[in-house]
Amino acid sequence: MEGTATHNGYSTTLLGIRSRNASAPTVDTSLYSLSSEQAEFFKAQTGIDDDEDLKRHILEVQAKAYKVAPYPCIRSFVFLRLSLSNLPVYEHILELGRKRPDAVLLDIGCCLGTDGRKAAADGFPAKNIIASDLFNEFLQLSHELFKMTPASYPGCFLPGDVFDPAFLSIAAPTDDVSLAPAIDLSSLKSLNPLHGRISVISAISFFHLFSEEKQLLVARALAGLLSAQSGSVICGYHVGSLEKGIVKNTLVGSGYYGLFAHSPKTWSSLWDGEVFKKGSVKVETELVEIATRDVQFFMMKWSVMRL
Repeated sequence: MEGTATHNGYSTTLLGIRSRNASAPTVDTSLYSLSSEQAEFFKAQTGIDDDEDLKRHILEVQAKAYKVAPYPCIRSFVFLRLSLSNLPVYEHILELGRKRPDAVLLDIGCCLGTDGRKAAADGFPAKNIIASDLFNEFLQLSHELFKMTPASYPGCFLPGDVFDPAFLSIAAPTDDVSLAPAIDLSSLKSLNPLHGRISVISAISFFHLFSEEKQLLVARALAGLLSAQSGSVICGYHVGSLEKGIVKNTLVGSGYYGLFAHSPKTWSSLWDGEVFKKGSVKVETELVEIATRDVQFFMMKWSVMRL
């Protein structure tokens, strides 16, 4: 996740979204639940086979992460979801990892890095995966969650703020399809050396953290990183709406917060014609209706692929 958050009275959260709440809600362990797919994945990754032992381990890491930033996605265990692997474009992503020399996958706003770890487990070369978040503590807790170390997991962890030009400046999408020499990802201090060089950008539960104006800025920044090679893709999963605008959501026992959400139509036109030249990308979107104990809303699966 990227952004800053305060939790007293009216506050500006996640770089521009307004909220009203007395305080961040406390952790509710009753929200913990793993699907059979998640349980199988986390048991394989952690080496913890017992369900209660696994739950205890995850709750310990969650408590530490919630102290870093009390995001709803941490409180509600969304950070455990295998979101990237459930996107329609996922098999294409794995194929890029297998067939394109030195293909790089960037998991932006990765939180504890679950999606990148899943991609690595499914065959995308871990050494070519970059997990990036505003909070370096999240990246450290990723190793704790998966019971690994920098020595045992070769993926790259790169903390930084996408709105800091020193970390990620906005560059026009490249048209150069030639292969550039491989970069030692472990030496990176920012994303800027990767302009035009990234094959896959995953932005799960990321764009909806920002206002409409900042979503456009982030889209332009990420577009500048994407390789011009056909099949290079930016994809994600975030709050959507039938009509673009502010979607009100609730924090249990603590008021509400508002998220700006695009509709499939406005999201498609943003990428195809505003961020990229019209006709140079293929945009696919799918709205999924979600019902929780607190609220009903839409999430949008999407991908933007270079043609």
